[in-house]
Amino acid sequence: MSTFSIFLVLITIVCFLLIVVIMVQNPKGGGLSSTLGGSTQIGGVQKTTDFLDKSTWTLATILIVLILLSSLSFGGSLSDTDSKIIEKTETTAPSTKTPVSPVQNTPAGTTPAK
Repeated sequence: MSTFSIFLVLITIVCFLLIVVIMVQNPKGGGLSSTLGGSTQIGGVQKTTDFLDKSTWTLATILIVLILLSSLSFGGSLSDTDSKIIEKTETTAPSTKTPVSPVQNTPAGTTPAK
């Protein structure tokens, strides 16, 4: 398995976790924090909101780092200098020849018709 494939799997997992964390949050203060009840429970509502907020930023940062690292690992085998398309166009490009003007062949003793 190549390093790019490993990064692709990790990026997919982080994206899934980021989607789950964002979907759990409710922009109006509800979501997971509203289902836990009052602040008398362990952790409380404020702790849950802080955890979800920190986990969102952490997962987003991890996702950006993984994308940058995967782009570095991807450049190895398919760089512009190894492109098959560039090689194909360079080898099959027609050579440019200077055009030759047509020569009139007239016998030595005759003059051309006017």
